Amino acid sequence: MDLKIVSSNKSFGGYQKVYEHFSPTLQCNMKFGIYLPPGESENEKFPVLFYLSGLTCTEQNVITKAGFQKYAAQYKIIVVSPDTSPRNCNIPGEDDKWNLGSGASMYVNATQEPWNKHYQMFTYITDELQQLVLKSFPIIQEKISIFGHSMGGHGALLCALLNPGMYKSVSLFAPVCNISNSPTLIDGLKTLIGEEEEILQKWDTTFLVKKYDGPELEILIHVGTDDEFLTKDLLIDNFVKAANECKDNKIKTKVFLEDGYDHGYYFISTFIEEHFKFHSSKLSL
Repeated sequence: MDLKIVSSNKSFGGYQKVYEHFSPTLQCNMKFGIYLPPGESENEKFPVLFYLSGLTCTEQNVITKAGFQKYAAQYKIIVVSPDTSPRNCNIPGEDDKWNLGSGASMYVNATQEPWNKHYQMFTYITDELQQLVLKSFPIIQEKISIFGHSMGGHGALLCALLNPGMYKSVSLFAPVCNISNSPTLIDGLKTLIGEEEEILQKWDTTFLVKKYDGPELEILIHVGTDDEFLTKDLLIDNFVKAANECKDNKIKTKVFLEDGYDHGYYFISTFIEEHFKFHSSKLSL
């Protein structure tokens, strides 16, 4: 698969790059960011950390706003930041709403027409893109972790819960944790996968975590007390309660409620070093 370099900028001794490629899974061109930390030698390989952004974002939001490159260089971790949805697919209404269509894939595999031809983001993240970066960059194949923000937190949880053992660690900033009960998000989800309750629950992490039966997994969560989506749409308490009911107590959550912080990237940039420390401790095992 051909990768086209879009940009390359030196940062903290490494390089923040953006690539473009045609995705057979999504049937469109896609971009992703990748930070390559400075190495001791040309043959050095690194763990990789995938970051999934939230609604309306592209690969650029975390690259330009989070300030993560300093810590990726310090902890010697490659960071991959994909776009959040297919783009320019000529689907009627794909650019009309902030919570449906472009920038709002929900990280699911759509089953409803006309979305199902392109909106297969779960498979793209966990299969196509992962295999592409593992083959193309100096990555230690078995050392993969994932984190995300808001809808990207929902996506990161989906990836981990539906692929037990694939990721060494998971962390989240203000994650959407019970999407089928979110009044802001449920209509978009139904548009992509239909209205059957059983199907909706298959893409809802609060229901998935109860059935998780993979390796033990510790999940780090930060969220601000002034997050405007906290009580209505994130529903983190529902997820934590469900995780506590997981078989053999295999899911352990650590939730930090940070006073005065909102939903944006000032919040993320404040606490992102804590997430790199967390992932580094798991990836070094």
